[in-house]
Amino acid sequence: MCKVIVFAGTTEGREIAEFLDRRQIPGHICVATEYGEQLLPESPVLEISHQRLDLEEMKVLFQEKDPDIVVDATHPYAAQVTENIKKACEETGKEYIRILRENQEMKEEGDWIFADSVEEAVELLSHTEGNILATTGSKEAAKYTKLENYQERVFLRVLSLPKVAVACSQQGFQGKNLICMQGPFSKELNAAMIRQLNCKYLVTKMSGDAGGFQDKMDAARECGCIPVVIGRPLKEKGISVNQCRRLLCGKYSLKFQGEITLAGIGMGSREGLTLEARKIISSAQLLIGAKRMVEACKEPGQDFFIEYNSQKIAEYIEEHPEYDKIAILLSGDPGFYSGAKKLLQALEGKKVRVVPGISSLVYFMSRIGKSWDDVLITSAHGRDADLVSLIRHNRKVFSILGTRDGIRNLARKLAEYDMKNVTLYTGECFSYPEEKIRKGSPEDFLDYEGDPLSVVYAENQECQELLAVHGIPDSAFIRDKVPMTKEEIRTVSLSKLRLGRDSVCYDIGAGTGSVSVEMALRAPYGKVFAIEKKELAFELLKKNKKKFAAENLILIQGTAPEALEELPAPDQVFIGGSSGNMRQILELLLQKNPQVRIVINCIALETVAETLNCIKELAVTDTEIVQLSVSKAKEIGSYHMMMGENPIYILSCTGNGKGR
Repeated sequence: MCKVIVFAGTTEGREIAEFLDRRQIPGHICVATEYGEQLLPESPVLEISHQRLDLEEMKVLFQEKDPDIVVDATHPYAAQVTENIKKACEETGKEYIRILRENQEMKEEGDWIFADSVEEAVELLSHTEGNILATTGSKEAAKYTKLENYQERVFLRVLSLPKVAVACSQQGFQGKNLICMQGPFSKELNAAMIRQLNCKYLVTKMSGDAGGFQDKMDAARECGCIPVVIGRPLKEKGISVNQCRRLLCGKYSLKFQGEITLAGIGMGSREGLTLEARKIISSAQLLIGAKRMVEACKEPGQDFFIEYNSQKIAEYIEEHPEYDKIAILLSGDPGFYSGAKKLLQALEGKKVRVVPGISSLVYFMSRIGKSWDDVLITSAHGRDADLVSLIRHNRKVFSILGTRDGIRNLARKLAEYDMKNVTLYTGECFSYPEEKIRKGSPEDFLDYEGDPLSVVYAENQECQELLAVHGIPDSAFIRDKVPMTKEEIRTVSLSKLRLGRDSVCYDIGAGTGSVSVEMALRAPYGKVFAIEKKELAFELLKKNKKKFAAENLILIQGTAPEALEELPAPDQVFIGGSSGNMRQILELLLQKNPQVRIVINCIALETVAETLNCIKELAVTDTEIVQLSVSKAKEIGSYHMMMGENPIYILSCTGNGKGR
């Protein structure tokens, strides 16, 4: 059974034949030569013939094979063949589809060069190298003399008439470079001449079958010689290869079965593509990505879809099963802060591969001559990252920024936290002509506005490395006369909170901020809201925030629970003071997040009793009560006496997710 007949004399015809093979659609493929047959895939679903057919033979073939569709993918110059296919379809009642190249007005189309005149052909050939077989006649001979070294490079084939030979000789064509012969010339004779003269180009006019045009084209294709054709294809109506595949998918209800590649394109310019990425992109039928990426990578004839939303990309691919090879373009490297993670989830179940690219980190560090094996790597592009704190506690930090004011804002914060000795390296628009790399102190970038495509590398020789565990010494905090959660109590309380690196936390009754600061430093990608009602304590909070460069610590002056109402839902909450509002505070916290983790410090027994009553009645689980007594040695003369401090009750629980 044959569903599709394809007349395949071009690359487009071969692509349709390969599509039929991949999708297991039975077809009959007609080519004009044995060479054309060799280029087609061997397939159990394809029958291939290489006989040239006239109109009557085509009608017989259509009646015998009884296809649903006849696809005409012959060359634009094969006007008579196209006319015969059309007429045969009309007389046998078959659906006719004409495939045309994406842009027939292009000067160069794969292995063909088109020109409107011999003068234009000569101009095009002046930028090439290699011998030329010119078959445009003696009247055009003088035009080839404009080519450099034409007497050696051009082989002129003309009629074998004495006056013709004399005229061409006077133009400088003599000896082996002047071929006087009478046609017709078979394909075999043309091929032998091309090989003997080692010609890379063959110049001919579009003369039709009477002028032996097809024999020249077949010979050139067989010898790997590029035809330079004077004239233009007929103006025809038709569809592209991709449109033909789409039509076949719809007619036979085909689903997407192609290969998807997430291709890292480096910094954006074609020069920054790896050889593997370049090969993948070049062979893709569809490119998907942001506009700047697609414009940098697309080639003539490729379809493209401008989009970076993972779900919309997945939906588009599902709606377009005609594509066998799709490349989704990702800037830098797909494994380095890219959209690859979401795309892999959205495309689950499909055949997807990932091709690496050069990341902005690798490119930038090489440009400034720095190693990056000991650099803290992060990103502030579309996410929260406490860069000030990271720079304060790490000697080397690299970050993607992604906004015009990113560098300026960072510089101002570093200056605000007295981190003026930090050295900043900034880079933007990598690989583009406007690429810019600068070095300086924070003060050099206070008014800087850069490109959104920017990164920063910071070196802090005076960094204060964080301890591996909780427990900043009490003496490190600015305290004055405000009560503070002591180091030992703070350490146990923080361990009970079970902080994540991106947690959203509350410290209610923050006091000096000792707990708030430690939470902020332990959750560099999160947020900590410190709530304090007393003026003196609130001023100390400001000072300690600045001292520890806790940029992700947000200070709120007010009383809970009112001060909590507009805040985002918390993951963890520490309550050091409730001002008698414990039940209202706990109810609001569970309302905001029914699974919130809560740790409460109590000194007075009345507060312990009140808190226990609340915990019993509210929707919490994982309840634990720890009573901690701390004694510290004090020197008295030559002796050390242990001095006990007030015992602390540490109550912890987790919302059970069910509400009240």
